[in-house]
Amino acid sequence: MSSEEVDMKEVQRQLSKVIDPEIGVPIMEMNLIDKLDIKDGTVDIQYHATTPYCPPVFALKISQDMKTNVEQVKGVKSVRVVVSGHYLSDAVNRQVNKPAAPAAAPAPQPPSQ
Repeated sequence: MSSEEVDMKEVQRQLSKVIDPEIGVPIMEMNLIDKLDIKDGTVDIQYHATTPYCPPVFALKISQDMKTNVEQVKGVKSVRVVVSGHYLSDAVNRQVNKPAAPAAAPAPQPPSQ
């Protein structure tokens, strides 16, 4: 699918569902999104943390929720989320954007007797 088939408004709608777990306010209402690009089905999201010392578990949850929600949009092939302004930005970004683990092979079945 081409990038024209990914609806920017739908991406924004999905992002508006992401709530800061500490504050209880949608991230879109807090204007945390710095950059939102869509190209050939790939969505790049850059945002900043509310504070440099936001609890890392919250920064990770926000990033993961953004990625999970946007992956549901029709035509999206991949999503990359990058947080800045957080003391653990690098670790959060690595965790959220790591490649998915390959599916586990089915367990071998014992021979029939």
